[in-house]
Amino acid sequence: MKKHNLLAVILLGALSIACNDENISFNIDASNLKGQYKPEETLPLTIAAAENTAIDSVVYYLNDTKVGSTKGNTKLDASLQNLKFGYQNIKAIVFYEGKTSEATSRIELVSNIEPKLLSYEIVNTYPHDKTSYTQGLEFYKDTLVEGTGQYQKSTLRKNNYKTGEAYKQIALEGKYFGEGITVFNNKLYQLTWKEKTGFIYNAGNLNKEKDFTYFRDVQGWGLTHDDKYLYQSDGSEKIYKLDAETLKEVDYVNVYTNTRKIKDINELEWIDGKIFANLYQTDLIVVVDPATGAVEGLLNMADLKTKITTEPETDVLNGIAYNPKTKTIFVTGKNWDKMFEIRLK
Repeated sequence: MKKHNLLAVILLGALSIACNDENISFNIDASNLKGQYKPEETLPLTIAAAENTAIDSVVYYLNDTKVGSTKGNTKLDASLQNLKFGYQNIKAIVFYEGKTSEATSRIELVSNIEPKLLSYEIVNTYPHDKTSYTQGLEFYKDTLVEGTGQYQKSTLRKNNYKTGEAYKQIALEGKYFGEGITVFNNKLYQLTWKEKTGFIYNAGNLNKEKDFTYFRDVQGWGLTHDDKYLYQSDGSEKIYKLDAETLKEVDYVNVYTNTRKIKDINELEWIDGKIFANLYQTDLIVVVDPATGAVEGLLNMADLKTKITTEPETDVLNGIAYNPKTKTIFVTGKNWDKMFEIRLK
């Protein structure tokens, strides 16, 4: 028994030494942090230190980029300027007693702009082909081009917007579900939903010139362009900026209001330097700053649903086309029997 007890004492002593040799765990001091921040704010970073532990220095990182270091455990005010909206991962490397320990946390960066509720007036109401499951809508010269969806039913068409009739139309292969479209440098680009494939056509005669594969594993939803780049949505809060020649990703933004991220970004339209975007399954159009992702305005289009003939196949608001000649916006929905020409007040 004595030998067993002696052995137990020796083992416990060794275990105690091993435990004392382990690194101490530190945490980033959450008492100084909020859940959300605006870009003009700074992030106050300190370590919640264990008692009787002297910290020599701390190095801080935001999203794996070093933002500063401190001697001891003094506060570091980290800048949030020029970061994308969304979650920011915080990491601290703590140096103490000749050892190091890592602590992590995160905060959410939101927009500092409160969206304005915009108003509009209806200028004209036109017929719309109610068999069109509208996915993309855009003016090319004086012609309204429309891309429609659904497997076995997807099309690309040129419409007489005053009558709602298509005077030229091509069908996609049945395995493709057509999505957003845009016309850039006389080329018409069309996305598909889950097939990770897009098509490029001659915008004049709709002859297909080539297929392309998406830049990453995303769905195809909306598409638009400025004078240099294409912009693509995938149903999340992201809008991707693409090189128009290579169709590779150049950059992206996360779409945010001053309180939260905005998901389900769908059909896109470039209007006077801003991106107007349908929010899928809602009656809302959001106005987005393409440089930051900040939502600057909201259009509530719910009233338009009271002006269409509702049938079982009638679906959600979708389709935005800007006519630069009249400075008016054309909007419709999936399987709607009407299209509305509106002007912002």
